[in-house]
Amino acid sequence: MKPAPYAAPAQPQPVVPAKPIRHPLPNDRWKPLEIVFWLLPLASYFLFPGYLVLISQMMIVGLFAVSLDLILGYAGIVSLGHAAFFGLGAYTAGLLSVHGWSEPISGLLIAAVVSGLFGFLVSFLVVRGQDLTRLMVTLGVGLMLYEAANKAAFLTGGVDGLSGVSMNKLFGVFEFDLYGKTAFFYSFGVLFIIFVLLRRMVNSPFGLGLIGIREGGKRMPAIGADVNKRLTVIFTVGATVAGIAGALLAQTTQFVGLDSLSFARSAELMIILVLGGTGRLYGALIGALVFMLAQDYIAGLNPAYWQFWIGLLLIVIVLFARGGILGGAERLVNMTKTSARNKEGKS
Repeated sequence: MKPAPYAAPAQPQPVVPAKPIRHPLPNDRWKPLEIVFWLLPLASYFLFPGYLVLISQMMIVGLFAVSLDLILGYAGIVSLGHAAFFGLGAYTAGLLSVHGWSEPISGLLIAAVVSGLFGFLVSFLVVRGQDLTRLMVTLGVGLMLYEAANKAAFLTGGVDGLSGVSMNKLFGVFEFDLYGKTAFFYSFGVLFIIFVLLRRMVNSPFGLGLIGIREGGKRMPAIGADVNKRLTVIFTVGATVAGIAGALLAQTTQFVGLDSLSFARSAELMIILVLGGTGRLYGALIGALVFMLAQDYIAGLNPAYWQFWIGLLLIVIVLFARGGILGGAERLVNMTKTSARNKEGKS
C-alpha cells in the first residue's frame, strides 16, 4: 500500500479588515438638476405668459407646503391645523394694507413675525404630546382661529372676506398689475430666498438632529440633544414660513378669504406632501405643482366631481409610489443603476 503523498499545511490567509460603512453626510452643494429645476419657473414666464397668476399661486402654495414639510417630514410632527399660521399671515398683511400700511416687503416681514410668535406659543402645547395629541392640538388651534375670524366680521370681513387690500409698488417701481407679472417675480424671489435658507438649515447638524428625532426621539437625549428645544425651534420656523406664504397670497391677490384658515386648506396641504414626498423639500414643491395642475385641469373638465379624480390620483401614488413622486422616481433610478451594474458584472 503506497503511502499518502505529503500535503503541505495550508498557509493562513491574511485577514483583510472590512471597510467601514460610511453614510454620506448631506451637503448644500447645488446639483445640476436643481439648477434646471429653478430655471423652469423663469422659462414659464416666457412660455406661458397667460398663466402667470396661476404659476405665482403655485409657488405660494409650494412655499406653504415646504413649511409643513419642515415639521412633518423632518421633525415628524403631524399637524392638521397648519392653515392657522397661513391665514394669520394673510390677515396680518391684509389688515395692514386696509389700515394704510401697503408697503409689501415690510408687510411681509410683519406677517412673518406675527405668525412666528403665534407658532412659538403653540409649540409649547405641541411638543409635549405624541402623535395623536399633536394632531388634536393643531386641529383645535386651527378650528378656534377659524371661528374667531368668522365671529370678528367687523375686522376680518367674516365669510365675505377681507376686501379693500391694495399694495404699493414693489421697491417703489414695480406695480402689481392684472397680468400678474410683478406678482410672479415677487413670489419667485421670496420662494427662492427662503428655500435656499431652509435648504441650508436641513443640511446642517441641526437638520440631522431633526431627522434623528423623527426616527428615534427617545434615543436623542442619550447624545445630549434637547428634543423639546429643537422641536420648538422647527415648529416656530415652520409657522413663520407659513405666515410668509399667507401674506404673499394676500398681497398678490389683494384679497383674504376665510378659507385661508379652514381645515380644508390644511387637508389639501397634507395631500400635496403625500403626492410629492415628505422630508425632501423639493417634494413639497413638486406636490404643489402636480396638485394645482391636476385641480385646474380636472375642474375645467368636470367642476362638480374633480375631487373624485384627485382622490384617485392620491390612492395611486400611495399604492405604487411609496414616498411620493420623488420617492418613486428615486427608487426607479436606483433600480436602473442596479440593473446596469448587474449586466456589466455578467459581461
